[in-house]
Amino acid sequence: MRVIPKAFALMAALTMSGGASISQAQTAAKGKPAASAATAKSPATSTKGASGAVGAVAPLPRVYAPTRPREVAPKYPWRKSIPTTIFWIGEAPAENNPTPNHASSWDVHWQLHYGGYDDPNRDNRTWDFRPKAFTPGLNPFYIALPFNDVTNPEIAKLIPWYKTKKAEGARSVCQSMWVAVRHGNKTCFAQWEDCGPFTTDDHKYVFGGKPPMTKGNNGAGLDVSPAVRDFLGISSGAQCDWRFCTEAEVIDGPWKRYGSNNTFLTKEQRDNEALRKQYQELVRRREEWLKKQAALPRVAVQ
Repeated sequence: MRVIPKAFALMAALTMSGGASISQAQTAAKGKPAASAATAKSPATSTKGASGAVGAVAPLPRVYAPTRPREVAPKYPWRKSIPTTIFWIGEAPAENNPTPNHASSWDVHWQLHYGGYDDPNRDNRTWDFRPKAFTPGLNPFYIALPFNDVTNPEIAKLIPWYKTKKAEGARSVCQSMWVAVRHGNKTCFAQWEDCGPFTTDDHKYVFGGKPPMTKGNNGAGLDVSPAVRDFLGISSGAQCDWRFCTEAEVIDGPWKRYGSNNTFLTKEQRDNEALRKQYQELVRRREEWLKKQAALPRVAVQ
């Protein structure tokens, strides 16, 4: 009798089973029924990782999603719930405001430099919160706080940014400092351009976090311009939060558009001036190179 080798028996089993696995074929060749796909045991799961063709596979790392976004504390603290009044450049003296606002504590020609009367009438203002009558020469987003560093020089030395501003040659280290003003869910940014309301030496409130010492206008501790008023949608007497802020914290908005005192606008102008000078230098070098090329003797082509 002819004996069929074991290898040929395995091949025949594979053909008859229509693609069964080698292990099933080996089981069939031994006369044992092969396990069906339905009755096959699923591999056990383990936190120690799986077993692959080249050995054990490391388990995937667990990933945890944060429950809330990361919060970054601002450099300067908020002064919260401060009674806020409205003032404007060119404002005439009145019962609640005995000092005219043609000049500021740091600029005797404030209205002239601004370009005119900062009309508070909403009908006389544009969509980007400036007066319709003229393009302002200074930032229309301005505020006043009750401290003057020029008239209080010894106290001014305690201001956190005093050394930096003085090193830059500033007469006042407070003038044009950026401030964030918040009401409800709206926040705008403005520059400190005048002193008040009422007092100019309340450093314990402005820098120390104490309540405003003035009793006028229900203890008002912040004056804001019509542009700030309109952006926040407030009226005089509203309670606002405010804090000093660095330039890096000032987000894009209409407060970056106008004014020679606007640090963002002047930076853009400086950048444009630097690019213009670079372009002029490149043009000069090119013309110089062309002149040298024209002076070279020409070689006749045979």
